[in-house]
Amino acid sequence: MTETMRIAAINDAEAVTALTRMAYTKWVPVIGREPLPMKADHAAFIKEHRVDLLFCGEELAALVETIQRKEDILIENVAVDPRFQKRGYGRKMVAHAEQLAVQAGLDIVRLYTNSLFEVNLRLYASLGYEFERSEERNGGVAIHMLKRLA
Repeated sequence: MTETMRIAAINDAEAVTALTRMAYTKWVPVIGREPLPMKADHAAFIKEHRVDLLFCGEELAALVETIQRKEDILIENVAVDPRFQKRGYGRKMVAHAEQLAVQAGLDIVRLYTNSLFEVNLRLYASLGYEFERSEERNGGVAIHMLKRLA
């Protein structure tokens, strides 16, 4: 199946919201509430920042939402449709965000995830992300991680 990637447009907001909700549903029983990406205003994010979409054929399979800042790129959200999980698309989207940082002349990528999302923590560590700090947030603990690209 052909894979293509493009930047989201405002008319993709509904699909971005649906994919994010599907991807994060598995975490609701783990933390006892909807994770923040499930509640986010993805249309506003598309207008203000950058969302890259990965398609397999005609189907939206994965996405990464990033914020370019002065010193780094922040990965705000990585989501993979459950039908497409375990195929390396999460890794591919993180690598894409890292490439965006390189293209922007930045050498740091930051992200955060819930401390109870152990699979995510292992994945990010395997990709070279290091613990930066923890923060109480929205009734849980966010683990902030960073990767130096240079």
